[in-house]
Amino acid sequence: MSAVAVAAPPRPEPVAVYRDDGPLSRALGALAGGPLKRVPPPLLIALGLAPLLAVCAIWGADVSDGAAAAVLAWVLLTGGISSGTRPRVRVRWTETPLLRATEYTALIWIAALHGSDAYPAAFAVLAALTFRHYDLVYRLRHRGVVPAHWVSALGGGWDGRLVVAFLLLVLGALPAGYYVAAAVLGAAFVGEAIYGWVGIGRVQRPLEYEDEEDEGQ
Repeated sequence: MSAVAVAAPPRPEPVAVYRDDGPLSRALGALAGGPLKRVPPPLLIALGLAPLLAVCAIWGADVSDGAAAAVLAWVLLTGGISSGTRPRVRVRWTETPLLRATEYTALIWIAALHGSDAYPAAFAVLAALTFRHYDLVYRLRHRGVVPAHWVSALGGGWDGRLVVAFLLLVLGALPAGYYVAAAVLGAAFVGEAIYGWVGIGRVQRPLEYEDEEDEGQ
């Protein structure tokens, strides 16, 4: 009786995983077309990050909710469209750090718009997200898999988290909302990661080669 080889599922494209896009970002990316399709994704992300940094540096927390909404809407638009434009291999690695800088800066700025008492809550959220993004990188690198769909859906993507954070601000639910988000997301991210690494990691670990020479042996 001969053994039947089962083909492993294709390995996900790393940068697409590391971006941690949510439904809104993917929808905006799907709308990108024409000349916009050829704009390098890092450039689009930077076009959203630059005004955010400028507003933070010049006005800080002294802006209206309407102005903050406009800045965040521009961030979501440029970052979201970048998910659907043609990647440039040489600079594609910059997409992830630019998106992380954008998301983390925006979350802290939203906390500042509420008041200094929201800073600890913002950093609690960042701690949960840092774990999430660390897990995305190293689980794919060492196991060849990504976190379960349900935990990614719960996370909402970088875009969904910014929308929720701004809603918490305008509804007067900060800093409590940030603390709740940090607790829920942290528990989900850590719990699912433990299960993924310990519970099912052994059977899903792909065969990896250090380089092309090893692969040919």
